[in-house]
Amino acid sequence: MRNHQSGFTLIELMIVVAIVGILASVAVPAYSDYTVRAKVSEAVAAVAPVKASVADYYYGNGELPRSSANAGLDTDESGTDPILGGGYATDVIGAITVDQAPSAGTIKVTFKDLDGGTTADTTLVFIPTIGDNGQITWACESETGNGTLPARFAPASCRG
Repeated sequence: MRNHQSGFTLIELMIVVAIVGILASVAVPAYSDYTVRAKVSEAVAAVAPVKASVADYYYGNGELPRSSANAGLDTDESGTDPILGGGYATDVIGAITVDQAPSAGTIKVTFKDLDGGTTADTTLVFIPTIGDNGQITWACESETGNGTLPARFAPASCRG
């Protein structure tokens, strides 16, 4: 009587380990990019109340604000410098400011280090445009425009 054993050979197990290693080497960088994009989406959501402040200033004064103080963001005692980006700083966002470059009412989001190929002080910029009917539309720009955030991390509408 012959005793027949079944199971995997050493070479078959090595092939499976190699395949898992190759898949992991592709998945880890993709996951890293995904986590940075998720952090950037937090910043896009945080800009909404600042856009409302810019719009309020415009509808009340007939012009776009030229500073964070004009837009009603929190400022220091002198009334000029935003305090931690108008109180909008988080573990992802360093500051959200309003200034006049490249045009009045421009909102600049400055990021902290996002650990995925970006460094601190990377920016995403939202530029307002006043339509014929007085409605404000926003253009979002990453490194393909006035910002410095790499386009692969930016929302699709900000990639140029």
